[in-house]
Amino acid sequence: MAAVFARKALLPDGWRTDVRIATSNGCIDTARPDSSAQAGDVEAGVVIPGLCNAHSHAFQRALAGHTEQRGPAHRDNFWSWRERMYRLAGLIDAPRLTAIARQAYGEMVTSGFTSVAEFHYLHSEPGKAASDAMFEALLAAAAASGIRLTYIPVLYERGGFENEPLSAEQQRFRHTLPQFLAHYKRCRELAGSAATVGIGAHSLRAVSPESLAEIAQVSAADRVPLHVHIAEQQREVEQSLAVMHRRPVRWLLENFDVDERWCLVHATHVDADELSAMARTGAVVCLCPSTEANLGDGLFPLAPFLEQGGRIAIGSDSHVSINPFEELRWLEYGQRLVAEQRNIAAIGLRNTGRSLFERVAKGGALASGVATGRIAAGSVADLLLLDDDDPMLAGHDAETMLDALVFSGFSLPLERVMVNGVWRVTDGRHVDREAARAAYRGVATDIRQLFAELD
Repeated sequence: MAAVFARKALLPDGWRTDVRIATSNGCIDTARPDSSAQAGDVEAGVVIPGLCNAHSHAFQRALAGHTEQRGPAHRDNFWSWRERMYRLAGLIDAPRLTAIARQAYGEMVTSGFTSVAEFHYLHSEPGKAASDAMFEALLAAAAASGIRLTYIPVLYERGGFENEPLSAEQQRFRHTLPQFLAHYKRCRELAGSAATVGIGAHSLRAVSPESLAEIAQVSAADRVPLHVHIAEQQREVEQSLAVMHRRPVRWLLENFDVDERWCLVHATHVDADELSAMARTGAVVCLCPSTEANLGDGLFPLAPFLEQGGRIAIGSDSHVSINPFEELRWLEYGQRLVAEQRNIAAIGLRNTGRSLFERVAKGGALASGVATGRIAAGSVADLLLLDDDDPMLAGHDAETMLDALVFSGFSLPLERVMVNGVWRVTDGRHVDREAARAAYRGVATDIRQLFAELD
């Protein structure tokens, strides 16, 4: 049993003082305000719940910084970036994935992400038949970092809306629907208590309507989250209109009973009717602001979605940045630049930082299928302990504490991070930091050399 005594803690009913949080077996037993510290308690200035990284492609951590060279056509976009990403994917086997994911997951925990939904379609190692080795690599990485893993196996079966064949680079993502469903079932057995298993479809262009219907039935029957990329790019919208005579989100909502188990990733290019219809479903829209900015995707219409009760989560996606508070800052600032206004997300609450934090905490719990994002009895014991003497928080009280975290800096005042009742970060340093760095450094160096040979 571990206990934390916080001078301030963010509980479901708001900020409270002198909160004693008792945990056991990975869960919170009690969170009592107006308490006193007891012998053996870990004392903290401020405690907030950990957040869920609701969309991750862990292997892409090795690509960060390697796609920022202007191409000869001077028209760099998502599609030119994707070719570079495919080249990286072609080099990733299970040992390399373990090292890359271990580093990425450790960075997540150190920055305040205590759980991750891994959207995974690298179903085989280079030159080998599909197996469960890549899933086992992610399990090993999650165990080393301590992060709470929700594994989202993703079906990828075609190259476009008109059933185009997969390209040579995409072949290793391929599963037939029976193979995919068998993999999903095996992973549920293999995961045990080490991970939660959801299910996913890469996108409407990569999965047939018939296969998506099967996946949706599995999600509903097993009551697991269903994740799908949708409307990330204008080209996808144009192709959907040409082939299915509907915009992607409109087609999805007309053909499926989308509900709170669905996580719609990006949904960048939606019209007003689609936006309203999405909000009514209760589905979570996962926004990945640093990646969407890096790829030049565009901006999701946040304000009208929130005004209509829409739910959101955040993800670091391609991991050009791994910091939940930076994602929230990007999310708000992008909206400000378009609207030429401030405090866009402060809908229903006065403070923008708190509004963003609480919204993505709730949305991330739905997207991961785990009771994360709350400091309350019965919730998972995922806690962030903040140093209230840090200059970032100096002069702030409970009202503006989360505003400071989101809007006043990059170096976070995180002293300790608990995941599943276990301390994974102490004195601001992840317990696996040195070993993870050494393993990642070797893999990153190898990949750089292989990239150079291919150029």
